[in-house]
Amino acid sequence: MAITGKNVGKTLRCHYQGTFNDGTQFDSSYDRGEPLEFECGAGMMIAGFDAAVADMEVGEIKNIHLSPAEAYGEADPSLIFTIPMEKLPGSEILIVNQKVTLTNSYGQPVPVTVTAKDDVNITFDANHAMAGKELNFKIELVEVI
Repeated sequence: MAITGKNVGKTLRCHYQGTFNDGTQFDSSYDRGEPLEFECGAGMMIAGFDAAVADMEVGEIKNIHLSPAEAYGEADPSLIFTIPMEKLPGSEILIVNQKVTLTNSYGQPVPVTVTAKDDVNITFDANHAMAGKELNFKIELVEVI
């Protein structure tokens, strides 16, 4: 779905605060003291965020709730895989919840999280950490460049 609005194709600077449904904050440009800069509609942002700012006015503050489809998508079970540790030298030192980068068969880096481990096997999840999650954002449009 193409995003439409007067800000599409323009560079925007936005402050935002991202929270989960339980109110836990996962990110905030306010905390960093620097607005986020991106081109609206260029695919640099998750779809729901891009769509929310497409028609905002400078100085406007908007609160939005995004479904997983509007954010990082649903978690894909095919991206969770278990392999024998003997096939991955060094995996014996990895711990559950550790984030590491593996290399796929094309030589490309794949960020994964260790989700389980026993004496023989190790399980990795290559889904985005926020896949399957509903997200809430407070967005303030600071500037249109």
